[in-house]
Amino acid sequence: MFADYRKATWFWLLALLLMPLAAAAADAPKQTDAQLIKSALSAAPAGVAKHAAVVAMDANGGMRTLRAGTNGFTCMPDEPSTPGPDPMCLDKMSMGWVHALMTHATPEGGKVGLMYMLAGGTDASNTDPYSTKPSKADHWISTGPHLMIAGADAAFYEAYPKSADPDTSAPYVMWAGTPYQHLMVPVK
Repeated sequence: MFADYRKATWFWLLALLLMPLAAAAADAPKQTDAQLIKSALSAAPAGVAKHAAVVAMDANGGMRTLRAGTNGFTCMPDEPSTPGPDPMCLDKMSMGWVHALMTHATPEGGKVGLMYMLAGGTDASNTDPYSTKPSKADHWISTGPHLMIAGADAAFYEAYPKSADPDTSAPYVMWAGTPYQHLMVPVK
C-alpha cells in the first residue's frame, strides 16, 4: 500500500509541476534509464543516494520505478524543460508533505521531513505554492544546492527571512504563511 501511496504522490507532484511544461518536454531528447538514475541521484549526498529508490514519469504520464531503494528516500530526475536543474530526493515524511501539497490538503502536523536538491532548483514563485509561471510580482527563483525542511511547527520558521525575492545564499522560507512553508537551506 505504501508503494501505491508513493506512486500517487509522485504522480501528483510531477503533474502539478510539469503540466505547463509539457510542450517543451515533448521536444526534449529522451533519456535512458541510466541517465535518469544518474540525474535523480545527483540530488542527494552519496550516502543517501546509494540506497535511495528512483522514480520517473513514463511516456503516459504515470510513474515508473527505475530502481528500488532500501533507506526510505525516493529520488526523481531533473525535468529538462524547466529553466534550471531540479532533481530531488525526499524522505518518507516529506512524501506525506508533498502528497498534501498535491492534493491541496493540510500536511499532517508533527511530521518533519527532509528533502535534498543538491543540484539546485528553480521555482516560479517564492510565495505561491501553486504558481506554474512567474507573475509580475514574482520571477523564476534559482536556488543553488540546498536542502529543505518541511512540516515543522510554524514557530520554527519565524527566525528566517520571508520574501518574494529571497537571498538564496542564506536560509529563507519558501511559501511563508501557507500550510506548505518550508525552510530552504543552501549548502555548498
